[in-house]
Amino acid sequence: MIEIPSDLHPDLVPLAFLLGKWEGAGVADFPGAEKCNFGQEVVFSHDGRDFLEYTSHSWVLDAEGKMVRPLESETGFWRIDKDRKVEIVMVRDQGVAEVWYGELADQKPQIDLATDAVARTEASGPYSGGKRLYGYVKGDLMWVGEKATPEVPLRPYMSAHLKKIADQKSLQEWAASLPEDAPDGVSFYNPDGTPYTG
Repeated sequence: MIEIPSDLHPDLVPLAFLLGKWEGAGVADFPGAEKCNFGQEVVFSHDGRDFLEYTSHSWVLDAEGKMVRPLESETGFWRIDKDRKVEIVMVRDQGVAEVWYGELADQKPQIDLATDAVARTEASGPYSGGKRLYGYVKGDLMWVGEKATPEVPLRPYMSAHLKKIADQKSLQEWAASLPEDAPDGVSFYNPDGTPYTG
């Protein structure tokens, strides 16, 4: 179920499915770079203004699924207009700043994006643009990215499957809502707060 915070800017309601903390894993594979499995944490948040704040941290995973080292970090701001056009400004730790444009699909939570402008520092690697697809599928967030360099035409390079993580505040609010006369030990409750008897 998609929750819409009461203080969310009205323009952002179509993007409410992105809100929250997401964690999961994916695969990275691009010519000239190490092919690897990676873990990822993505957070979409808001402060009442007309944009979502986005942060992403990913790290290389070993064969047992343990963190080896950081892979990539990025941060940005997402906006949407009344015609469902999405615009993003994003900065990556590799010395790249990007402007992305795209569109929220009609009648489904899916966003197609492509770079419109790319700026790179002298220290960054070769990069000329990319495409991304984000989709909300059965409560999970899935995405796939494509990228191009002057030497390599546009091709898939990363994809991930992320699950929403409940935040501590929500868990504390839920725990505080339980009846005070609950017996010691583990107890289960119905949605209306009455004890579950099986």
